[in-house]
Amino acid sequence: MEHDEPGSVSDLFWAVARQLRHTSRETLAPWDVTPSQLRALGTLMRHGAARPGALAKHLGIAPRSATEVVDALEERGLVRRETDPDDRRATLVVVTDAGRELAAAVRKARAAESDRAFAGLPDDDRAELERLLRQLLTGWAGHPRAEPGQD
Repeated sequence: MEHDEPGSVSDLFWAVARQLRHTSRETLAPWDVTPSQLRALGTLMRHGAARPGALAKHLGIAPRSATEVVDALEERGLVRRETDPDDRRATLVVVTDAGRELAAAVRKARAAESDRAFAGLPDDDRAELERLLRQLLTGWAGHPRAEPGQD
């Protein structure tokens, strides 16, 4: 039997996840950046310059995929590759000023979108939702995508 309204907790969870993905695509559209590119940029901003292999590990993706993401970011001037001063044979991926500006603009747009999404919730419900989301993340401890703010 099909219905328009999700019924179970699982149905509701996945309905919210779908809405978040849709909203995220709309929010990112003005910057023409993919969620994968944004995750890579955010990871580099949080952890600093990294070798492509280390970035792939942080993101939980194949090194080849990380190379494609870095290539796309570099093409747009959001990151640059530099020689690793500790090992001249290795390369580091470094966020540029343009990358920092884009990340800040997206963070601001996402915060505004979140404020709109949660505006109808009373403070105690928002606090309870935050508690539950943290509990879910803790349950996924060790999962490569469990860090807040990566998606």
